[in-house]
Formats: sequence, C-alpha cells, structure tokens
Amino acid sequence: MTMTEPVLSVFETLESEVRSYCRAWPVVFDRATGSRLYDEHGRGYLDFFAGAGSLNYGHNNPVLKRALLDYLERDGITHALDMSTTAKRAFLETFRSRVLEPRALPYKVMFPGPTGTNAVEAALKLARKAKGRESVVSFTNAFHGMSLGSLAVTGNAFKRAGAGIPLVHGTPMPFDNYLGGRVPDFLWFERLLEDQGSGLNHPAAVIVETIQGEGGINVARAEWLRALADLCRRRDMLLIVDDIQMGCGRTGEFFSFEEAGITPDIVTLSKSISGYGLPMSLCLFKPELDLWEPGEHNGTFRGNNPAFVTATAALETYWGDGVLRERTLIQGRRVESALRELCAEHVRLGATYRGRGLVWGIEFAHKERAAEVCRKAFEHGLLLETSGPEGEVVKLLPPLTVTGDELDEGLGILARSVREAA
Repeated sequence: MTMTEPVLSVFETLESEVRSYCRAWPVVFDRATGSRLYDEHGRGYLDFFAGAGSLNYGHNNPVLKRALLDYLERDGITHALDMSTTAKRAFLETFRSRVLEPRALPYKVMFPGPTGTNAVEAALKLARKAKGRESVVSFTNAFHGMSLGSLAVTGNAFKRAGAGIPLVHGTPMPFDNYLGGRVPDFLWFERLLEDQGSGLNHPAAVIVETIQGEGGINVARAEWLRALADLCRRRDMLLIVDDIQMGCGRTGEFFSFEEAGITPDIVTLSKSISGYGLPMSLCLFKPELDLWEPGEHNGTFRGNNPAFVTATAALETYWGDGVLRERTLIQGRRVESALRELCAEHVRLGATYRGRGLVWGIEFAHKERAAEVCRKAFEHGLLLETSGPEGEVVKLLPPLTVTGDELDEGLGILARSVREAA
C-alpha cells in the first residue's frame, strides 16, 4: 500500500456490500439524544430520519431510558419467547387501556417475530387461513417488507428482484390517485372481481398503507380508504392495514387509519411500538380471526421484554391524553407551510410536496435532484433520506418530540440544500 492510498475501515473490509444508509451518511456515529446524533468527532446532526420511523419519541428518550435501566438493574427478564412475564403483562394492560379501549377497537394482540415483515407475514398467513384462499391484493408502490410473503405484496421492482424466485399469490391494484383521478376509484378492481373471466382469484385479503412511506409519501384520502373498507366488506375480503411506519402517532392519531373512521380486520405495527428503537412488532386482529393453533406461528425473539418495558413507558407518557396528537398536527402544519413556500420559490424545479402529520415528502421532476438535496443536507448537518420507486422524493420524518426550534432549523437547512442543488 502506498502512502496515498486510503486506509479501508472494518466496515468496508468486513461488512457486506448490502449496507446502504452508511453510504449516504459516511461518518461513524457515536451517541444520540432527542433529535440529534453525534459522530465520533462530536459533530451533531439533526435527525429527520428517526430510525426510518422507529424513533418517534427521539433518541434515548429520558423517560423510556429510565424505565429500561431500572428494569435491567433489577435483573428483569430479557428473553422469554412467549412465556408470561410481568413486563408483557404491563404492556398488554397498558396497550388495552391507552390504545384499544379509548378507540373501541376489539383486537386480539399477537407477538410475531420482532420486525415489521414478521408482522406482515403473520397477517398474510392468518388471512389465508381464515378465508381458505391464497390470493392477496396489494397496491402500486407498496412496501411491506423484505421476506418472501411481504415482497410478494411489495411494488418496488428492485426489492422484488432480490427474492431470486417468483413471487406469487399477490396482485397489485392502483393506489389512490395512481391514475391521476381519470378513473373512478376501484373501477378496475370491482370489474375484475365480478368478471368470471378476469383471471383474478377471489382474494383472501387486501393489504394497504394509508400513507406509502417507502413508495414516495403517497397519501390515501379518507374517502378512498372508506370505499376500500366497504369494498372488502361487500366482497368478503379481509382488510389489512400496514401501520408499521405510519402508526404510533406519526400522522397525529395513534393509528393512521383513524382519520378515515374505519376498523381494519388486521393491523400490523412495529418500528415505534417499542418507543426506543428496540425490535418489537404486533399483529392485531378481530377476535373471530384468532384461529391459530398453539405454536402454529412462532419465533425465538418474539418476547423482547426490554421492548415491552419501553413500549409501556411510551404509552403511559404520551398516550394518556391528546397532547402529543395536537402537537404533531400543529408541527405538521408548520412543515406544510414551509414546503408550500419552498416549492413556490422553486417552481422551475417542478417540485411538489405532500404528507400528513409529521411525514412529508418533496418530489422533484428531475429525479436525481432528491439525492443531491439529501447529500447537501447531510453536509449541513441534517439527515434526510429519499423514497419513491426511483428515489425522486426527499422524505421528512422527524421525531414527534422535535422542538419548534429544531423543526425550524431543519426546514432552514432543507431550503438551503434545495437552493444549492438547483
């Protein structure tokens, strides 16, 4: 090696090429608190990524951290598969009293494996078991996870190709406004269902995100979701709402589907349900769907008791009243106003914005500009990621606990980055 050749880090020499986020943010992070991460040299970065939505309450939230440390200090159970523990009991009781009962939701709670795709796999298996049918309908630009069943109902061609085998028993339909309002909602779907020659097997279920995060911040209208729920009811299909990224308060309400006034048959949660970034997921379903035989769907790490502890603390702290909800909606309006002004300032870039609560996106006509904006933002100390099928959307996903000053700071860096990338 010559003196001019760079010294490769252990990440480059030992870790797989599959790594991704570290390529966009080429520093070594060391600690984090609230809405900021710090690299090993002490430089701070404002975080509008929030662990891809896993850190709705910020990094190392002090209330959640205290509960976790106290639990570990007393030698609380860490690993328990699906055994009964005091930590699980506290979570279930709190989830029932703070989330389910106030919304009159009848759901049973299932703990699948600890990731979002585990919850989706469980939902798909249960829907097929309940209906005795194989086909599941999903939507254009959907993302539901990286395991095979989840990929079969995911739209992204790059991610689907990684499966290496045919992905079957999933049929895509147009998401809200996919056809620009030129075709009545569900006209194609309804026609396929009623036509015996359409080639569409009667679906067991429909799976949908109310806001497609990875798909480009595509927001479904409340009336579209209500019509979908009605269609499922009339055609004997279960409605599965994937609330993995948009649940736990991201849109204001605890569940993103609440605004539409619907009650899905099955709901998947993960990411911020633990509140602390600890792996945890839930599959919720109506009691009549609880058809599992003991052990029919299991997993070694479905009993993450430290995650139960922080999840309980999050629910007790933030979901006993409407303060977080109102704050999220107010902060969301501030973001919307800023993005409106930003897009008006840069009309020539063909920039448009969309979102709800504290999830927003800016789409650029020249698709490569989104990545350049994120690169500039990183240089100025702001973490942003792209989304959309071609990475054409800059995605804003700050912690729900972000302060007003931090929000203004981040929006200012975003505006500067757009100007510099123009």
